[in-house]
Amino acid sequence: MNEKESRFLSVEDLVVEYTSDGEVVHAVNGVSFHLDKGKTLGLVGETGAGKTTIAKAIMRILQEPPAAVKSGKVVLEGVDLLKLDKKEMYGIRGDKISMIFQDPMTSLNPVHKVGEQIAEVVKIHNPEMNKTQAKQRAIEMLERVGIPAERYHEYPHQFSGGMKQRVVIAMALACNPELLLADEPTSALDVTIQAEVLAMIKKLRDEFDTAMIMITHDLGIVAQVCDDVAIVYAGEILEYGSKEEIFMHRFHPYTIGLFGAIPQLDVRVDRLSAIRGLPPDPTNLPEGCHFHPRCPYATEECKKGSIPFDEVRPGHFCRCIHAKEGRTM
Repeated sequence: MNEKESRFLSVEDLVVEYTSDGEVVHAVNGVSFHLDKGKTLGLVGETGAGKTTIAKAIMRILQEPPAAVKSGKVVLEGVDLLKLDKKEMYGIRGDKISMIFQDPMTSLNPVHKVGEQIAEVVKIHNPEMNKTQAKQRAIEMLERVGIPAERYHEYPHQFSGGMKQRVVIAMALACNPELLLADEPTSALDVTIQAEVLAMIKKLRDEFDTAMIMITHDLGIVAQVCDDVAIVYAGEILEYGSKEEIFMHRFHPYTIGLFGAIPQLDVRVDRLSAIRGLPPDPTNLPEGCHFHPRCPYATEECKKGSIPFDEVRPGHFCRCIHAKEGRTM
């Protein structure tokens, strides 16, 4: 992919490793993508694919050690975030970039009132505000996510899981960030609550004109929320394009397998189609295509060398040497 200087966010050849018990975990392996202002990119893949590590590297919240960003760039509006010192990054985090974590239970301090936690974020990033103004902003954000102002003084344990996640979203958006990283924000919620929270995230994203990276394994969420899609496997992007392109023209066998595992209401089958095998050990990734041990189309050529990331259709890229043979679904 050719990156343009005008891109809002560009991630270029990002490599992240963890060291554990003397072994090196290859978590992110040369990931590149871009994101335009106001757009949403979906990072899709199985657990352990490296999606959350990518987001934490962008936010610069990886625990170092054991994590280490070995190479690459994360360029936000022309500034490489990986070159900023801690103080400079502290000003970016929460102000220009915010993150919604997977589990709201661990995102809120149980001994502080929810409203005060939001007000604290507002005050930190807006030192010119007094306490009354920060409180008013926190109340406004609670109301925007459907929580009455009178609940400002309640504690996290007094909220349901769905309501806690609303508080976390209010906190993430309190300073009008330009980029929102959402890490499986509905996976800990009941299905009916998931739909409400997703609709709210979409509404607030549009109101604030916020660019967003949605991390998920749920292609239904991608269909509802995302503009572009990156399919992530073993720390690499295997397929990348617009939502319409990926949903209508799947080239990589892994992408085809993901879609094949989705139940269809109009088709009756005895058993869903599953991708055989398990993801590879990230301390010992296969040579060549990392997916070849599980791929029904793998040849000897797939088991060696570096697999190029080719443009198979305009704006649609795929990391598969057989993609241009025309296999698509």
